Amino acid sequence: MVRVPTVRPTSRGGIGQLLRYASAVQSPRLELSEASDGSISQYRECQASSRGSIDTIPNNKGQFKIALCQLSVSLDKERNIARARQSIKDAAEKGARLIVLPEMWNCPFSNDNFPKYAEDFDDKDASPSFSMLSEAASSQGITIVGGSMPERCGDRLYNTSCVFGIDGKLQAKHRKVHLFDIDVPGDTYFKESDTLTAGDKPTIVDTDVGRIGIGICHDICFPELAMLYGGRGAQLICYPGAFNMSTGELLWELVQRARQEYIMTFLGICSDYKGSYRQLSTAGTECLSFLDNFRIIERAADNQLFVATCSPAQDSTGCYMIWGHSTLVGPSGDIIATTGQEETTVFAEIDYSMIQLLRENLPLEKKRRVDIYQLIDVYEQKD
Repeated sequence: MVRVPTVRPTSRGGIGQLLRYASAVQSPRLELSEASDGSISQYRECQASSRGSIDTIPNNKGQFKIALCQLSVSLDKERNIARARQSIKDAAEKGARLIVLPEMWNCPFSNDNFPKYAEDFDDKDASPSFSMLSEAASSQGITIVGGSMPERCGDRLYNTSCVFGIDGKLQAKHRKVHLFDIDVPGDTYFKESDTLTAGDKPTIVDTDVGRIGIGICHDICFPELAMLYGGRGAQLICYPGAFNMSTGELLWELVQRARQEYIMTFLGICSDYKGSYRQLSTAGTECLSFLDNFRIIERAADNQLFVATCSPAQDSTGCYMIWGHSTLVGPSGDIIATTGQEETTVFAEIDYSMIQLLRENLPLEKKRRVDIYQLIDVYEQKD
């Protein structure tokens, strides 16, 4: 696991100083001279608002360890299940209370394989992947966001993420809303819509570790879904994903630090560079450090909540090479933990009190101009 270096203090104050301060509080690896009175580490109840309360977590004070299991996926389904089971067990033994798996962790990512590996979740005897996740959650007493698996329902196939509670029961099921279709001449052609059916509703679930919104891979490219989750009071959004090398660098990881001081530094590095953006992204590691995790940061910072992504490892079998880089981002856009492309497990601490701290100091929700624009929650209106 790679931890991102922290910000060096600058002479600038204002919003940059606030974000550095919030990032330092939420990252346990940093020292907090500002919190000498201990007040920052205290959990404070959220005031009632349209976004919901962060004080909704039973039996804890909003602090827990999360594990993102970046698994290598093979053609052997039994091996994939066994490997996931062991990774879950190892993570739980290291104190993780929430474990997230990758998109299509039990199945090589290709349209040819989705029908072969699909499971009917209503038929437990014919759903070994589903059953393993349920048993693991129950035996370890943890919450599992089970990446995603190909689900068969009647004559349709879905890309589906299942969330299991500490009792092993299914708490929620998210079918990927935005299917990924790409056609880059001479590079990548893949269309999920050739095989899969899109889901038709958002998914938010109250768990033992808080209120979680679920998206799958391409869902992260649509900010409206994340805004909807934020509006419903989500504290964390989990995006299992399997971006490929073509889109991963450009979409999944564009900017590592989405803040003014980082943008200014980036412009300073690039001021004399005359090449294209794509050439710039390979010009050197100094510039590459600024082309990291923008989509994830954007969803976290815009909605002031935590965002976790979990990918298969790059050496997984499938129709294209996978980007990897499973990541946890905090509510100020701080990269708390990330990794590269290898099979590994990313561990990090989540502290929900940082959401309230940031929202008190930077009240974005109160500044929204609902007299000019509004996000309509169509699905909730149907209910």
